[in-house]
Amino acid sequence: MSEGWTIEDMPDLTGRTALVTGANSGIGKQAALALAGAGATVLLGCRDPRRAAVAMSDILDEHPDAEIEPLPLDLGDLEIVAEAADHVLGRVRPLDLLVNNAGVMAPPHMKTEQGFELQLGTNHLGHFALTGRLMPKLLESDSARVVNVSSMAHRQGKMDFDDLNWERSYSRWPAYGRSKLANLLFTFELDRRLRARGANALSVACHPGYAATNLQTSGPGEGIFGIVLKPLGMIGNLLLAQSDEMGALPTLYAATAADVEGGDFIGPDGIGGARGHPAKVGCSAEARNAEDARRLWEASVEMTGVDFAALS
Repeated sequence: MSEGWTIEDMPDLTGRTALVTGANSGIGKQAALALAGAGATVLLGCRDPRRAAVAMSDILDEHPDAEIEPLPLDLGDLEIVAEAADHVLGRVRPLDLLVNNAGVMAPPHMKTEQGFELQLGTNHLGHFALTGRLMPKLLESDSARVVNVSSMAHRQGKMDFDDLNWERSYSRWPAYGRSKLANLLFTFELDRRLRARGANALSVACHPGYAATNLQTSGPGEGIFGIVLKPLGMIGNLLLAQSDEMGALPTLYAATAADVEGGDFIGPDGIGGARGHPAKVGCSAEARNAEDARRLWEASVEMTGVDFAALS
């Protein structure tokens, strides 16, 4: 792996098509900007049309010839996920790159449109359903990649298959950790299934370290919890975090670097994984638990109704 890898080391992506979820801000926006700058056609998967339009304008300001378009996408509503996937499936080109980046962090107890706990439903189930529905278009590519953005917080995550949706009791940070652990379990199980099919596609994961994004300030919501944590998040972003441009490098490395292999986990190479340039990093033993990955896959199929038939 090249020391000090940056976007200048990205390959030419002309003729490739990428979809980035949560592309209107933070890591997703920086990833979309870099991919567009490298020549890819980029679909901006965004929930808010106004913010998507602003992101498009910002990207075009830097890359006037970029091919980008918005894709209405709310990962908290599986019907909208299906509509977005149908739009992509109707495109002529294969889908070469899917960056499952969008997420929520530590909100009050809330549910998705289909009644799932918001963090598991958005961070994992929405992306699981989107990936499964887009698999036929990904398999049309000669070298597709699915990149799932996890977090260092996956190490605090624990799977409880008797209460995946936190119906007995809810704690926002353990729920966030579980959703990020689910991202890794999904990544590694998808990689196993792609290998078993002999597909020319990779499933990889990454994390941004501690990057200055709006997750730290918008996630906690309102009330006493938000009043306390939002200022702390702002201070942390100013004093401790690396930029969102640096935070996006692991995503971009996972998406484009030639030495990436299926099942890799990419993160910053600095102390504690909080900052630095992208490198292949380790994860918790729980994240590599193949039985938990299989059980989560089966539970996710049951909850979303998406069975990845294209891999059968």
